[in-house]
Amino acid sequence: MIPATKAARHAKITELLTKHTVRSQPELAKLLAEEGVEVTQATLSRDLDELGALKLRADDGSQIYALPGEGGGRIPLARVGMAEAPAARLHRLAEELLVSAEASANLVIVRTPPGAAQFLASAIDHADWKSILGTVAGDDTILVISRDALGGDEVARALLKIAERTH
Repeated sequence: MIPATKAARHAKITELLTKHTVRSQPELAKLLAEEGVEVTQATLSRDLDELGALKLRADDGSQIYALPGEGGGRIPLARVGMAEAPAARLHRLAEELLVSAEASANLVIVRTPPGAAQFLASAIDHADWKSILGTVAGDDTILVISRDALGGDEVARALLKIAERTH
C-alpha cells in the first residue's frame, strides 16, 4: 500500500503511464483505484498537469498520455516534437489566467480566476526562473517569492509583461 501523499500519487501515476497505454483520465483513475489510490477527476487533472503529461497520437491514431523526458521509458519531449516548452506554457497560462500581480519587497501576490492558481503556479515553477525561489498556490491566489530581498517588483513586472498587461 502506498501512502496517501501527493508525491506517492505522482510516483504511482508516473509508473502507470510508463507501463500502460492510457487513453483517458477515467482509465487512469481505474488503474490507480486498482492500486489502492482513490482520486477525484479534478485532482487527477491537476496531477497530470503538474507532471507535464501530454496527450500524444499513438501509431493507431488514438490519443494516449505520455510523460516528458527522463528515464523509465518515458517519451522524450525532443523526439515528440510537439511538446509545449515551459516558457511557452507560462506565457499561454499567464495570458489566460493572470488577473493581477502586486509586489512587496521579495513577495508577489498573483491573482487568478477561482480554481486556477495551481495551474499558473505550476507553470511559474516549471519555467525555472533563477530569480524565483518558489510559489505557494491557493484557489485564486499565488504567493511568488523572489530570491532577491527587493526583487518582487521586478518579478511582478515580468509576469505582467508575459501576460501582456501593463503595471
